Amino acid sequence: MTNESEIIEKLTPIFRDLFEDDSLVPTPNMTAKDVVGWDSIAHIMLITEVEKRFSIRFTTAEVSSFENVGQFVTSILAKSKT
Repeated sequence: MTNESEIIEKLTPIFRDLFEDDSLVPTPNMTAKDVVGWDSIAHIMLITEVEKRFSIRFTTAEVSSFENVGQFVTSILAKSKT
């Protein structure tokens, strides 16, 4: 993984599958309020799928600090480089 657009490209099918919306495209400014069905349970499912897909692990503090997809992507990018 080298950049934000590659990560978003890999996140897109995860978002589409989880939220059952084939037109959904995550953007850096997107928040849970922007996506129908993105509640606390869906958030945990999203984190779990991303951890599997990218072979990374998030701490509880990291998960609770994400305010938008951009912060999520930044964290994925940082963890993918280690």
